[in-house]
Amino acid sequence: MSPAHGLLLAAGAGRRMGRPKALVDDWLVASLAALRDGGCAPLTVVLGAAADEARARVPDDVAVVVADDWAAGMGASLAAGLAATVPHDPVAVLVHLVDLPDVGADVVARVLAEPLTTTSLRRAAYGGVPGHPVLLGRAHLAGAGARADGDRGARDYLRTHPPALVECGDLAGGVDVDSR
Repeated sequence: MSPAHGLLLAAGAGRRMGRPKALVDDWLVASLAALRDGGCAPLTVVLGAAADEARARVPDDVAVVVADDWAAGMGASLAAGLAATVPHDPVAVLVHLVDLPDVGADVVARVLAEPLTTTSLRRAAYGGVPGHPVLLGRAHLAGAGARADGDRGARDYLRTHPPALVECGDLAGGVDVDSR
């Protein structure tokens, strides 16, 4: 069975951070490494704000998608990223966010630990609270992409299609960083 396609969302402006989160420290490179080292292949990153500057930090073997409508919110980035994975015909896509610097390869590997199927639907949880990354089997990609909206991302889709939670609180906090 092929591994999950790793999808990193890194398009936001990071207004509260004072710069795009893709340009904060080594978050972009570290997040891509977490996906790769956790078992994802291939990898795609979605950029938006300061895309040209961020693209210079992306390893050559990672596909780059620029979400022209990134300012509309995470939903636009998610929809663009999921659409970019379709030609690869993935069994599943693991969606990760760049602003979770403490989420490493061990979390990714745990979410991917159960066998992948086209109907897989899992997400990391931290102390029982749902977080990221989120694993979407191929059967969920179109629905999640179609319902991706604003800063809600796939939240509405996941509400009506509850994923299995994979507890990862012993590995990371899973809290997104919004300010320095």
